Amino acid sequence: MTPSETTDQNKMRSLEGISGSLATRVYQFLKDSIMSLEFAPGDILRKNEIAEQLGVSRSPVSEAFAKLAAEGLVEIVPQSGTYVSRFSMDEIREGAFLRAALELAAVEKVARERTEKQLTQLNRNLRLQELLLQDGDIPGFYQADEEMHALIMSFTGFKRLAGFAESAWLQVNRARQLILPSPGRVHETLEEHADIIEAIRKGDPIAAREATKKHLGQLIKRLEPLEQERPELFNSA
Repeated sequence: MTPSETTDQNKMRSLEGISGSLATRVYQFLKDSIMSLEFAPGDILRKNEIAEQLGVSRSPVSEAFAKLAAEGLVEIVPQSGTYVSRFSMDEIREGAFLRAALELAAVEKVARERTEKQLTQLNRNLRLQELLLQDGDIPGFYQADEEMHALIMSFTGFKRLAGFAESAWLQVNRARQLILPSPGRVHETLEEHADIIEAIRKGDPIAAREATKKHLGQLIKRLEPLEQERPELFNSA
């Protein structure tokens, strides 16, 4: 897919439904498009075309580019242009390592200290995942998946933890769009989630840690072969 084809696919989209200042809305639109791979690694982002498509001036687009560059999602090359960053397997491994370190510690704490109200929230989320899977709503399933992990982070009581985890997971989350959905994987994911929540229910921090470690480890195993299978999406260095 060429960069121009990617831009054409987004022409029907708009800032409608995105809240915040104009610059924030443009940033969120571009970030969502990059994270969903509508703007693929290596695509050029043309400021004028994006501004025209969204019906804004160049200024909020420039602000959005700067913020995305700081997050490592785009690369601004002087006298050349702005490009969607290609994947780096080193960054993906690092992000997975940092996320695991945070989430393993979090799930242990939650298993030791969880309340009945928190357990109810997790069980409701798990039932929602089951229903979404039965309905074949895979995007909805993965949204509920993310909400489950966010719940566990929030139950630690540490307000900044979820933000740290999201930042660490950014490149991993973008890369995993390449393998979603994989045949049979969503059912395995549901079973792994059930194991985590069951360990939390029992108040067993060791079992909760091991179940979470197994769950998070599956993703990186499936991402690593992509560097050879889709080399055009990865940094050559």
